[in-house]
Amino acid sequence: MSHSTVAGNGGSLAADTHPKAGFWALTLGSIGVVYGDIGTSPLYAMRESVLAAVGPGNAANETVVLGILSLIIWALLLVVTAKYVLILLRADNKGEGGTLALMALASRALGGASGAVILLGVISGALFYGDAIITPALSVLSAVEGLKIVTPAFDAYVVPITVVILVVLFAVQSRGTAKVAAFFGPITLVWFAALAAAGLWHIGQNTDVLSAFNPWYGMNFLLHHGLIGFYTLGAVFLVVTGSEALYADLGHFGRGPIRFAWLTVVLPALTINYLGQGALVLADPKAIENPFFLLYPEWALLPMVGLATAATVIASQAVITGAYSLTRQAIQLGLLPRLEIRHTSESLFGQIYMPRVNTLLLVGVLLLVALFRSSSALASAYGIAVTGTMVVTAMMAFVVIWKVWRWPLIAAIALIAPFLLIDLTFLSANMLKIFEGGWMPLALGAVVIAVMYTWRRGSRLLFEKTRKLETPLESLVAGLEKKPPQRVPGTAVFLTSDPASAPTALLHSLKHYKVLHEKNVILTIETADTPRVDPAERVRMEPVGETFAKVVLRFGFMETPNVPKALAIARKLGWQFDIMATSFFLSRRSLKPAVKSDMPQWQNRLFIGLTRVANDATDYFQIPTGRVVEVGTQVTV
Repeated sequence: MSHSTVAGNGGSLAADTHPKAGFWALTLGSIGVVYGDIGTSPLYAMRESVLAAVGPGNAANETVVLGILSLIIWALLLVVTAKYVLILLRADNKGEGGTLALMALASRALGGASGAVILLGVISGALFYGDAIITPALSVLSAVEGLKIVTPAFDAYVVPITVVILVVLFAVQSRGTAKVAAFFGPITLVWFAALAAAGLWHIGQNTDVLSAFNPWYGMNFLLHHGLIGFYTLGAVFLVVTGSEALYADLGHFGRGPIRFAWLTVVLPALTINYLGQGALVLADPKAIENPFFLLYPEWALLPMVGLATAATVIASQAVITGAYSLTRQAIQLGLLPRLEIRHTSESLFGQIYMPRVNTLLLVGVLLLVALFRSSSALASAYGIAVTGTMVVTAMMAFVVIWKVWRWPLIAAIALIAPFLLIDLTFLSANMLKIFEGGWMPLALGAVVIAVMYTWRRGSRLLFEKTRKLETPLESLVAGLEKKPPQRVPGTAVFLTSDPASAPTALLHSLKHYKVLHEKNVILTIETADTPRVDPAERVRMEPVGETFAKVVLRFGFMETPNVPKALAIARKLGWQFDIMATSFFLSRRSLKPAVKSDMPQWQNRLFIGLTRVANDATDYFQIPTGRVVEVGTQVTV
């Protein structure tokens, strides 16, 4: 449930780029997208916390309930309100938030690609995929389990119903969510109203629970329960899962609406509901079986199961869209191979669909449901991914506060150290659950880290190897203009990652065709360390001789490169670009394992495998296929 990274479902409701979208519309949108996730935690967080403290079948006394409630309230106030709402929302990268945006900002502040910061970004991104698989499985399961409260006869159908809902959810992704996204805010607002209403009723039955606002109750619980208290902290952490979404969706809704929604709607509704669950458990210890659904009278149970299912589907949707967005950023930052990206809305930026990512997520989610079969079992697997991300975010935030905000080192440490200590405490508490399911996000994270590290390392080695074999561009152009080959009409565009060297496709074209176009462009596509690039700074042109020019196109790490659209801007810079008189030459490398490689055998094979699944450059850069000539080369790595 944590950081439903950047895309959200609000698409392009960005406060800065869309000033016409009103404050209230943005606030309502943020309630649906940003808070759909943290808003579904009451379904299981209180139950898991009390069960962690007393064990199954045992009644919780007032000390335990008030202690847990106090820890829940102060976790919401310190972790979410203080760290995310008040501090991190200010640490934006040109208006964008999220861990990879923060990584780019911190890396730039340290002067280039800092290895440690990039490693932190990779770890954070990898943990998010574990989170993106657990969230739909856990939240939808916990909602459907409400049917068992209606009648135990539904027990056998909980898992099949969950599977059907999840399969439908992933199946509709290819159609886009723009049409249904408009309902997310209102449905989630009704959900928060229902949380508060039920909580208020039960608080009225036992106002003693309000004393949980006193932090002494939480500290007393931890001091007197030793290892059990520490173990319970891992379950208490479930109340703040989803808080990364606050920061991740900053670019879509803006600081003001996100803060206003939290302080006036989400925080009060969550606090009241948890207090209500505490009052219910004190009145009826058996209610710990499912304190959330038992808050409601019998006649309201079925409608609440329906509303909870809708809320959890919305929370899952935000995480799925976030996985697409994070993947796109990782591709642009050179951490993953190119994968197919489809735009599902012409009007809303950020409404994208990635078929391979969708399939992998669905397989992972269904495996989890089949393996764990209940929300209680899955809850143990959940905290590690989110706490790991929070620790990484705090570390990178320290770099930004110190280097970008230019705070004195001591002041930056004084601000971040308490939050980092809280995050590390929660991480340590969740580490106790490794054998109960916590291994799953760690194992998945390790696989993703291996893939990202292999792709980054292999790409760098391949670049260095091919560069040694290439001819300097300027000496080639000088030679060609002294002794020009046969010229043909039109423009040839040669794509290359190294504008100083002659592209392989150009050399092979001369070798085989022995002709040269009237105009030739050496095109390089760069990814900036900002989320988006201003169109005025998109194109850079530099003549190389009379018939050659170097063109550099710059895209932000949250943009999907569109080469024809970007080249249209070059017309204003004097290049008479006509797509129908232009041929794009791409070199398609076929990689073979070298006898002696700079990478271990397993990594070498993994890198070659990744290059084979990478999406075609023609599709990724949105170049018309009818204008492309591919030249094949074989390289050993």
